[in-house]
This record gives sequence, structure tokens and C-alpha cells, in this order.
Amino acid sequence: MTTEEILKALSNVQEPDLGKDLVTLNMIQDLKVDGDAVSFTIVLTTPACPMKDLMKNASENAIKLLVNPKAQVQVNFTSNTTSLRKDEKSVLSKVKNIIAVVSGKGGVGKSTVSANLALALAEGGAKVGLMDADIYGPSVPIMFGVRGQRPLMKDEDGKGVIIPLDKYGIKLMSIGLLVDEKDAVVWRGPMASSAIRQFITDVDWGELDYLVIDMPPGTGDIHLTIMQTVPVTGVVIVTTPQQVALADAKKAIAMFGQANVNVPIIGLVENMSYFTPAELPDNKYYLFGKEGGLKLASEYDLSFLGQIPLVQSIREGGDEGIPAMVGEETVSKNAFRTFVGNAVRQIAIRNANLPRTETITVAP
Repeated sequence: MTTEEILKALSNVQEPDLGKDLVTLNMIQDLKVDGDAVSFTIVLTTPACPMKDLMKNASENAIKLLVNPKAQVQVNFTSNTTSLRKDEKSVLSKVKNIIAVVSGKGGVGKSTVSANLALALAEGGAKVGLMDADIYGPSVPIMFGVRGQRPLMKDEDGKGVIIPLDKYGIKLMSIGLLVDEKDAVVWRGPMASSAIRQFITDVDWGELDYLVIDMPPGTGDIHLTIMQTVPVTGVVIVTTPQQVALADAKKAIAMFGQANVNVPIIGLVENMSYFTPAELPDNKYYLFGKEGGLKLASEYDLSFLGQIPLVQSIREGGDEGIPAMVGEETVSKNAFRTFVGNAVRQIAIRNANLPRTETITVAP
């Protein structure tokens, strides 16, 4: 066997999402051939890539079918998370992808989705941060069991910088970590927007593959502030199946499709899709209607990222500071993994095929 023969065989193996072969995409590194033994490394577009086993099996089969049936193939993996951010002087320059999780209305489980999205990305090996941008209703301190904790400060070139908390392997920041949870945050829009800018510029997020931003419900000042401050890679829209939530989700879709905003929509996830009691895990009860999110995604030609069931353990875990992705294996944990796997694939496709997102300018 020669390296040329191996590369020719691997040129028949496609990256499932990007539609090109591994050799053309320069995803093959450290190729070594020694008799019947061959080893190489596939460079993934993200540590959380859900398709790596498929590529591994396809590579092994290609070599054995096209080069040597007796080949002993060892496939290793590394990752280089794709990103369109190139300006090292920009805000959050060490963050490769900024993902905003949005909803048209409150109460659809957006914070639950944000928390478990961040945790599932980290489970796959990615470096992840979670910013709670819901100034008036912060949920992160409760959902991660860090109520009452305060972030530390450090001096950096004469400027005070906040060190985010670290829990379950991800970095956390929320207004709920800075004010007493019994106190209401009674701020006008400009004050809330100023706080969000500080979360972006005055927090030491460090190097991240993904910064997940849990946005407030609706379409308002904070959304515009974030998009004016940093180039958002894309947004994940959360809805529930009933008509009231779907009507408001359409407003969120419309906001990000406006010409002066034009932030890519990674896809739509349907939360509380059906109720499954713990004692009857195979039963599904469609309390809020059936497949409303799937139909909405189809109507707007968006990627449908998955369905999250309404399960008691999700609520209990959020209240106890142990999110679904941290607890034991459950139906909901598998649902979140499927959703995040689809989201990661859509982010990679977005980075391969669309231009970088610029910060926006919105007239007052």
C-alpha cells in the first residue's frame, strides 16, 4: 500500500454535511502506511460532530475495498471547529461561534434548551460558554445550582474583568450572579443594554468553540444590542406546538430575516412536543398539539432540529440545578443529543456555505 493509493481511496469518502470528500476538504492528516497497517487522523469541523462514526466506517471500508482487503486501519480524530471570525481585534475574538437561542414569547423552555445545548456541546468535547442575557428573568443560577455564588474579578491592564463561573465544564455568566434574586431588576432599556454589553466586553470568556446566549423572549433592545456588538453566527428558535407560541415564533423568524439584521437561522426546535410519563416511556400524549414546530419549519424552509418531550425529570433537574444533560440516561437526554447533533451539523454547513455575519447597524 502507498499513501497515494490510500488518499485516492479516501477521496471516495464524503463529509456527509459539506458534500465534498475528506481529501478535498483537507480533513486527512498524519497518514502513515507500514505494510498492511495504515493510520491517519480525520480533522472534524467540531469536537461534537455526530457523524464521526459514519466517516470512520466509510474510510475503513473504502481502504479495504479499493486498496487492500487485509488492511489494518486505525482512524483517529481531532477537531478544528469551523468559524468565520477572522478579525482578531474584534470583541470576543477568541470565540469561534456565537449562537443566540431565541423565542417569540416566554414560557416555551428557551432557557432549558439553552442550558442543555451548551452542556451537550461540551459533552462532545467543545469549549463552551453560556451567557444568560435575560436581564429581567435570569434562569441560569437556578438551573445550574449556583444561586448565591458570585463571580470573581481580576485586573487586566488597569481594567476590572469578571471571571465567569465554571460549572459542569462550561463557563457561566448571568445578571442573577450579580444581584440578589429577591430584588427585581427595574431598569429601562438602555441600562439593560449596557449590562449586556458589559457581559460581552468585560467578562473573560477566553477561548471558546461556542458561546451560547440565552436571549430574553420577544424581539427587543437586548437582541439588537447583542447583534450590534458581536457578529452572531446564527440563531436557534425555540417554540412549542400550540398556535399561540407558533404565532410569536413567526415574529422571531421575521426579525432575523430583515434586510438590516439578516442573521442566519440555524434551525427551529420544538420543546414540550409531547408528554411522556416515566412509568410509560413509550407513550406520547400531545397536550399542546402535534408537530406544530415541524410544520412551521417547513413553511419557512428552516431546518427542523428536533423535538424535546415534556418530561417531569426535565423540570425537576432544572429546579435542582442538575440539567437533563448532566443527569442519568433518559428519553429527554437522548432527545437533547439528537437536537444538538442536528444543530452542530447546521452550524458547520452554515460556516461552509454562507458569508460571515457582520455586526449590524440599526437606526434609533
